[in-house]
Amino acid sequence: MLVRPNASLPALLALTLAAAGTLTACGGGAGSDPDTVKVSFKQSTDNSVKVMDTYLADIKKQFEKANPGKKVELVPIKAPDSEYYTKLQQMLRSPKTAPDLVYEDTFLINSDITSGYLKPLDPYLAKWQDWNQFIDTAKAAAKGEDGKTYGVPDGTDTRGLWFDKGIFAKAGLPADWQPKTWDDVLEAARTIKRKVPGVTPLNVYTGKPVGEAATMQGFQMLLYGTNDGASDPLYDEQSKKWIAGGKGFKDALTFVETVYKEKLGPDVSDALDPNIGTRVRGELLPEGKLGINLDGSWLPQDWLEGSGHEWPEWSDKLGLAAMPTQNGQAPGKVSMSGGWTWAIPAKAGNPDLAFEFIKTMQTKANAQKWYIANSGIAVREDVAADPAYVDAQPGIKFFTDLVATTHYRPAFPAYPKVSTAIQEAMEGVTTGDMSVEEAAKAYDEELKSATDNQVIEK
Repeated sequence: MLVRPNASLPALLALTLAAAGTLTACGGGAGSDPDTVKVSFKQSTDNSVKVMDTYLADIKKQFEKANPGKKVELVPIKAPDSEYYTKLQQMLRSPKTAPDLVYEDTFLINSDITSGYLKPLDPYLAKWQDWNQFIDTAKAAAKGEDGKTYGVPDGTDTRGLWFDKGIFAKAGLPADWQPKTWDDVLEAARTIKRKVPGVTPLNVYTGKPVGEAATMQGFQMLLYGTNDGASDPLYDEQSKKWIAGGKGFKDALTFVETVYKEKLGPDVSDALDPNIGTRVRGELLPEGKLGINLDGSWLPQDWLEGSGHEWPEWSDKLGLAAMPTQNGQAPGKVSMSGGWTWAIPAKAGNPDLAFEFIKTMQTKANAQKWYIANSGIAVREDVAADPAYVDAQPGIKFFTDLVATTHYRPAFPAYPKVSTAIQEAMEGVTTGDMSVEEAAKAYDEELKSATDNQVIEK
């Protein structure tokens, strides 16, 4: 496991013990009862947010009613993203601790496939008619380099800029703000800093404690706006090599450096808190303390009825804007897409029962219910075409429209290590411990190590 250089030994021991506690929580292993399917999932670190818990409890009830004598045991893992991945991998290593079904982020799935932790689902999918409803890009996100499929996606996501209309009004900025360049974003943040004291002008996730949110919501939303939109600035498909930190990489780091050097973002100690995302959704935005937030399409799930943080007026208070490309070059805007999948561990005791549970979750009605509950973007064509989905909540159309110009992370086993190297570079310029040049150089060294020197300059 990779840890921040200044992490203390007690903190490491606490994390190790927490992971051990998770293993114990799984009892005698997934296969200890042939009539019980154990379902592990990521539980929100915010005790008020029960979106996933509520949804799975409903699916459990449906499944047990349709399958007399069968039981579902829900195994929540409550942890920030980076710790969740570590705990999940600990569980997958042994038949004694492996659940029957796990919630896998698409960014990690290829790494877990390579490690032999997951079971190919092709024999199940071949007999499941609903699989034909899933869009090809979503299917590809759960596919290994061996061509087999290892997960069933439960939605995708896109990213953009959320902004507080009240703060914008006080700052003299337009309510229909649509920035055309990075400079437009920074100038708006500087204007807020000058004219609206006491609020954070701009949030850009950064650093290792935040994990993949820093890489994807933060850095890649910048990096993928530095090129022409036709090529991938992180991985070269033709040569099958990763791309060293060139001009675009350094420009993206410079943006991050500017946000924190000019004190346009959260205090550095807050920005490097693993729970900053929970605070942004639960406090800063609802309380009118954040001007602009570079973030994902899923935020409203924390504000819907029954979420614990009900904020029905959010769509009146917040505006949405696409993240622009660096200089306004085509296609003019940037988004990144990922998502999560349901996967069956290689060491699961009840894989057949686990897939039956997936089928229950992924009926059209249940899938649509989930997309709406967690503010997700449909990956089933029949749901995406349903007006009831499109009109279910404000923002769905905006974020769904971004799919046309979105980008996907390079889905290769080395990606998690590459992502960590990006987070370290971001953290270096955020704290001021490294210059942009030093951070890019350190990234290149980490990149070579993470990819067995499969790196090219561009």
